[in-house]
Amino acid sequence: MWGGGMTFPFIVVQKSSKHILDEAQIKMKDERDEYYSADSIEAITKLCSSAIDAGAHIFNSISVEDVLLKKKKVNGFVINWSAVEIAGLHVDPISIRAKYCIDATGHAAEVCHIVKKKVGPLNTPSGDLEKERSMCADIGEKTVVENTKEVYPGLIVSGMGANAVYGSPRMGPIFGGMLLSGKKAAEIILKKL
Repeated sequence: MWGGGMTFPFIVVQKSSKHILDEAQIKMKDERDEYYSADSIEAITKLCSSAIDAGAHIFNSISVEDVLLKKKKVNGFVINWSAVEIAGLHVDPISIRAKYCIDATGHAAEVCHIVKKKVGPLNTPSGDLEKERSMCADIGEKTVVENTKEVYPGLIVSGMGANAVYGSPRMGPIFGGMLLSGKKAAEIILKKL
């Protein structure tokens, strides 16, 4: 969301997701047809600040190399600095454990690719990643929330990765569906805890 649409520092959300920005006290402009716009930098910084206030820890420049498994359930990530990966250096990674993990890596769905390649089939109709379709914002906004689900035991896919995994259209520069997808991912995990 930092870059808004095409690096213009603005985001657009629908009325159905406005409450998430309201909770973080993000200023919005009422646009026509039940859409709202906001400054993308303000939105990200206030959302991050709210997450930190709620107990989240945020790490920058991290790559997921692998997943941790226990009894056929994803229970953590094997991580390294992205600069190490980019430079092609051999530096041993570290692992972090979690009760549940989220792949929110966007169009690349990187963690889901790792699980499919190294662990086994995903919870999709074919057991594979279905390949994201071309942009159709209306459908993409709806399906990104519908496709937010546990794709493998212990691993929830969220955001644009959800549409990439389940073969739905990309959404375009409207961010309400991604916000609602993140909220749904959190709700899925809370129900399981």
